[in-house]
Amino acid sequence: MDEAAKIPLVRTIRERCRVCYTCVRECPAKAIRIATGQAEVMSERCIGCGNCVKVCGQRAKEVLDSTAEVARLLNQEPRVAAMIAPSFPAEFSDWDYRALTGILRALGFEYVVEVGFGADLVAHRYRQLLENGDGNNYVASTCPAIVAYVERYFPELVPSLAPIVSPMTAMARAMKRLYGDDLKLVFIGPCIAKKGEALSTKQDVNAVLTFAELRRMAQERDLSRHCVTASDFDPPHAGPGALFPISHGLFQAAGIPEDLSRCDVLVADGRAGFVEAIKDFSSGSFNPRLLEVLACEGCIMGPGISTKDPLFRRRTRVSQFVSRRLSALDGERWRACMDQCADLDLSRSFHAEDRRIAEPSTANLTKILERMGKYVPEDELNCGACGYESCREHAVAIYRGFAESEMCLPYTIERLRETVQSLAVSNDKLAKTQETLMQAEKLASMGQLAAGIAHELNNPLGVVLMYAHILREQEENEAVTEDLNMIAEQADRCKKIVSGLLHFARQNKVTKKPTDLRELIDRSLRAVIAPHEVTIEVEHNLDDPVAELDGDQMIQVLTNLYWNAFAAMPGGGTLAIRTIGNSARVEINVRDTGIGIPRENLDKIFEPFFTTKGIGKGTGLGLAIAYGIIKMHSGDIRVESNADPKLPTGATFTVTLPRRGQH
Repeated sequence: MDEAAKIPLVRTIRERCRVCYTCVRECPAKAIRIATGQAEVMSERCIGCGNCVKVCGQRAKEVLDSTAEVARLLNQEPRVAAMIAPSFPAEFSDWDYRALTGILRALGFEYVVEVGFGADLVAHRYRQLLENGDGNNYVASTCPAIVAYVERYFPELVPSLAPIVSPMTAMARAMKRLYGDDLKLVFIGPCIAKKGEALSTKQDVNAVLTFAELRRMAQERDLSRHCVTASDFDPPHAGPGALFPISHGLFQAAGIPEDLSRCDVLVADGRAGFVEAIKDFSSGSFNPRLLEVLACEGCIMGPGISTKDPLFRRRTRVSQFVSRRLSALDGERWRACMDQCADLDLSRSFHAEDRRIAEPSTANLTKILERMGKYVPEDELNCGACGYESCREHAVAIYRGFAESEMCLPYTIERLRETVQSLAVSNDKLAKTQETLMQAEKLASMGQLAAGIAHELNNPLGVVLMYAHILREQEENEAVTEDLNMIAEQADRCKKIVSGLLHFARQNKVTKKPTDLRELIDRSLRAVIAPHEVTIEVEHNLDDPVAELDGDQMIQVLTNLYWNAFAAMPGGGTLAIRTIGNSARVEINVRDTGIGIPRENLDKIFEPFFTTKGIGKGTGLGLAIAYGIIKMHSGDIRVESNADPKLPTGATFTVTLPRRGQH
C-alpha cells in the first residue's frame, strides 16, 4: 500500500456528522463506510476527489492539514518555492495576482511560480503522444483522483493511463532543472488528491496546500494585499497551459483539435460524467485516442477552493486572466524555457491497487434484501435515501460491510412503526399494571380500615340486635313492634357488612393443595340455589383437571360470581362455566347472559363497597374479596361485558391461576 493510502486525506469529525448519507451518495468510489450510525472515510478506497467535503452541509469532513508541514519547511529550509496552480484566479478574485505573490513571499517563499508552465510541458508531451500514432487509446493522467480511481477500481485500464506526469510534477522537475536540486517545493492548488500524489512521489513535491489553507496561513500571519509588496511571478511564466483548469483546456493548450465527427478526443468531467466515461471506455463502447477525464467540472471547481461563486463566473475569471497574460507574454523567453526543459523526463508509471470486492451470491443478496423487508421487486423502491442508487446496490454495500440496514428509509419507517405499536402494547400493559397496583393499594388500605371497623362495631352491633329482639318480643304495640323490626333488620344488615369486612380484611394465607377443578365446580354449584329461570351449563376442556389451590377460598370466589350472575339475569338466562388450561395455567370462565355491566363501571367493580345492586341487596365487598383471594393465588381476574341492548348483553369473568402454586 502506498503512502497516499496509508495517510487519510479526508476524515469525519464524528461530533458533527448527522448521518444524512449525502457523502455516501456523492462518493464515486463508495469509500464511505457507515458503522454504528457514523460515516467513516476508508482511506484505502478514497481517491481524494473531495466530493464528500464539498457536499457536507455540517462541515463534518476534515481535509488532511498541511499547514504545519509547510511552516516547518519555511522555517528550516533555506530555499522554498511556491508553485501556484493555474486555477488561482477562480479563488483569489479579491487579490490581484501581484498581491498574491507578495503575500507568498511575505510568508517566506523565495520563489513564486505558475504551474501553468508545467502544464505547457505536459501539453506538448500529449501532442507528441498522439502524433506518434502507436494505435493505443489513452486516458489522460493529469487528474490524480482519476489516476487513483483507475488504479483501484479499473486496474485493467492501468496500461491505458497516459505515461505522462501531471503539470504539478512537471513543474517541480522543471524548477529543479532551473533553480537546483536542493530547492524545496510546495504546490498550492484547489485539489485534495494532489496531497495523495505528492505523498506517493515525495522526491518531486515536498508538500501541498489547498487555496483554503493558504488563506488561513495568511490570516494567521495577519497578511493582506495592503501590507505586502506586490511582485510578479518568477520565471518560467505560463503559456497556454494556464487554460488547464478549464474543461477542454488540455486540448487547447496542446493544440489538439476536437473533431466531433471523429470522436478522436473526448472530455468527461464531474462525479457522474467521469464514472460513466471510465465504465464505457473499459467496456469498449467508445474508443477515443485520448480521453481527458476530470473528477471535478474542471480544476476551478476543486474541493480546496473556498469561494462559493458558480462555475461560469470562475471560468470567466481564469479565461480573462489567461487572455491578459498571453497578450503580454514574452514569446521568445517562454520558448527558450520550453527548450531548456525539452529533455526533462516527464514519464510516469502506474500500479494497479485493486480495491474491488467480489459481488455477493444471489442467495446472500436475497437474504439481505429480505432482512430489509424487500421480498419482491416491487418492494425495492430505489428511493436513494440511503445514498445508493438502488436497493440492490445498498444490499451489496451491506454485504461488503460498508452500510447498515438502518440506512434504508422505508425499512427504518417500518421498524419505527413496529416499535410504536410495541410501545403501545407495552404502554397498555403498564397501564393495566398500574391499575392493578392502585387496586392493591386500595385493598391494602381498606383491609386495615376493615380490621379496625370489624373490631369496633361487631360487639356493639350484637348488643343492639339482641336488645331489639328482646324488646320486640315484649312489646304489644303494633306500631312500636314495626319500628323494632326495622331496627333489628338494619342491625342485622350491619352485622352482615361487618362479617364481609372480616372476610375482606383477614390476613390468612391460602393453603394450596392439589384440587380437581371439575369437583371444585360441582361443589361450588351445590353451594348456591339457582333461580328456576336460569340454565346452568358446564364445560370442561382440561386434559389434566388438577391444580394446586385453596379449594374453600376458590369456592367463595365462584359463589360470589354466581350470585352476581343470577342478580344480572332477573328474567332468566344462561350461566355458562368453562374450564381450560395448559401445563402452566388454568382458566375458569363464568359467563352470563344478563344485562351486562356499563362501560363506565368496569374499572370500579373490584373496588370495596362499589355495587350496582339496590339498597339493602349488596354490600359491595363480594368482588373485592374475590379479587384478593385470586391475587393471593398469584392469579388474575378480568371481565368483559356488553350492556348495549343493540348487541347480545352479558358479562364474562375469567379467572386465571397458576397450575403449580408456590407453598
